[in-house]
Amino acid sequence: MKKFFAKLFGRQEPQETHQADELVTAPLSPDQLNDPAFASEALSIMPSLEPTQLIAGCGQSVGRQREQNQDSIFMFSSSLAGEHIQLPIGVYIVADGMGGHEGGDLASETACRVMGEYIIRHIYLPLLHPNLEPPEQSIQEILQTGIQEANNAIRKAAPNGGTTLTAAVIIGKQLTVVHIGDSRAYLVTQQNGLELLTRDHSMVNRLVEMGQLTPTEASEHPQRNVLYRAMGQGEPLQAEISTRKLPSSGYLLLCSDGLWGVIDASEIQRIINTGPNPAEICQNLVAAANQAGGPDNISAILVQLPN
Repeated sequence: MKKFFAKLFGRQEPQETHQADELVTAPLSPDQLNDPAFASEALSIMPSLEPTQLIAGCGQSVGRQREQNQDSIFMFSSSLAGEHIQLPIGVYIVADGMGGHEGGDLASETACRVMGEYIIRHIYLPLLHPNLEPPEQSIQEILQTGIQEANNAIRKAAPNGGTTLTAAVIIGKQLTVVHIGDSRAYLVTQQNGLELLTRDHSMVNRLVEMGQLTPTEASEHPQRNVLYRAMGQGEPLQAEISTRKLPSSGYLLLCSDGLWGVIDASEIQRIINTGPNPAEICQNLVAAANQAGGPDNISAILVQLPN
């Protein structure tokens, strides 16, 4: 098993798990649930689960100003647990079909389906092989190849379509994110709050990076949705990929710009910290985006990370 992970992640290996201390729980009052300070503190002392596992939920809406949903999502959570191993495994994908392109809905659906299948076939299924042969490629190389496979499939299925894609793969205590476009991935922790893990591949964000626009000006710019990198829009296609250790507790959020572009970061963090579970939190996030006008399709995946 160690050889398998050494090949997959380079020199990094999953950390060993430890038995959780015994916890005494009691129901929370409505005042506690609505207190952001209390919720932030509670986030850091979430009870450990045995076996270690990922708890995920999702939410989606066409919004209030669109007639068609061009967002797609994919969620897969699993656990491999026994006497010598506790290994939570998760694959989560958000894709936002480009509204100005014919076939955006088919492009995003194809991206999720092909990328999800590729990750499970080349990363998840080898973990279940009895001989645990080390993979020929690193996880970053596997994801880059998967992006190319999905891109080719999009160009065949929706030649006039395009889509963003943000995918997260969790294996044990390792998180790898692959990203193209302006959907986003965040970590939400007590220490760092709402931490953005991805970089928007939009024209206005490039101008912000060059110092020609402020973030406020970019949020109001008429071309803020124009992307310079998207799937289905030509070759060569280079995704941004990063790998890091998961924090000991908190949440992972993947979402389309129908959420992050409508609700500010502090409100997103407040809703996450005060929600009862990932599924209901996602419904609350979607409802908040719709209440704020719902100008675009809205998609969110939230994963509660293990202690």
